[in-house]
Amino acid sequence: MTDKYNVEAAEILANEALRLPISEAVPIYEQLLSTFPTVAKYWKQYVEAHMAVNNDDATKQIFSRCLLNCLQIPLWRCYIRFIRKVNDKRGNEGQEETRKAFDFMLNYVGADIASGPVWMEYIAFLRSLPAQTTQEESQRMTSVRKTYQRAIVTPTHHVEQLWRDYENFENSISRPLAKGLVSEYQPKYNSARAVYRERKKYIDEIDWNMLAIPPSGSSKEEMQWMAWKKLLAFEKANPQRIDSASANKRIVFTYEQCLMYLYHYPDIWYEYATWHAKAGSVDSAIKVFQRALKALPDSEMLRYAYAELEESRGAIQAAKKVYESLLGDGSNASALSHIQVSAIIIIEDHLAGLCISYHCQFIP
Repeated sequence: MTDKYNVEAAEILANEALRLPISEAVPIYEQLLSTFPTVAKYWKQYVEAHMAVNNDDATKQIFSRCLLNCLQIPLWRCYIRFIRKVNDKRGNEGQEETRKAFDFMLNYVGADIASGPVWMEYIAFLRSLPAQTTQEESQRMTSVRKTYQRAIVTPTHHVEQLWRDYENFENSISRPLAKGLVSEYQPKYNSARAVYRERKKYIDEIDWNMLAIPPSGSSKEEMQWMAWKKLLAFEKANPQRIDSASANKRIVFTYEQCLMYLYHYPDIWYEYATWHAKAGSVDSAIKVFQRALKALPDSEMLRYAYAELEESRGAIQAAKKVYESLLGDGSNASALSHIQVSAIIIIEDHLAGLCISYHCQFIP
């Protein structure tokens, strides 16, 4: 590709890779994904090419590279399909591995508005598990019930269908018990359904096929940037009035999805890190800044913000290292970066002086 971020050229390459044997397609996929590391559809196409020829080790390796950075339902459903295939004939051990994989998946993408089919698939899997004793049957029903109760309070496209299925499930077990449980969860479901309808308005404005490219200033990119801002503001308002831990998890999920598309936007990275810091999780903010600088190594704004955060928590050496990276070879360094490094050196000298003075008190 002459233009590294040429979207049309990328699509041509991806289509070409589909027609090639996987051994010949690998270099094309690696080229595409080095340029577009957060484009889930390319990762899915890559991994499915390996799955088609039963390259299990390669499949696992690719999933380990992409899953946590690509929180998109089609890719994750591909993952669970692979897990189910490799564990299909492994008996109880395989069933347990599959159950863990479902829990792992729902922990990351269960809040997605499109996750309804995943919840349904997991419930169907749990209901299909063999139960030889009354105790095992009771445990199976408890697992199904808990999963339904998690699903019906999640605002998804399928929340109404899941609610109807849940009512039928409870009534099939015990009508007296069902009456109490349905009454308990009806308000929670109503809230999830109302929030779903509001959330959908914001979701519908987002182009889920957009590739992550550096901003060019086009009106379409501006509209997408605004659409993500609106969705983030909506999630931050906690419209469902859920507990703060769950609300924060949804906000993190939304930022992570946003960065799949606005990967080259320094203001989104900055906003995400700042939100973590304000929420009291400075370590998480540091990690976001570190990821941001891998994505956008030339962003001075992100470097200054990261250095200031390190400095604010007393990590003087870490801050100094970042400021020094701004100096580079010195030819393009700003006056501010020179001042900041000088200030850090003064602070270090002052702290060293305090230490010397303190220890001198004990010298006879």
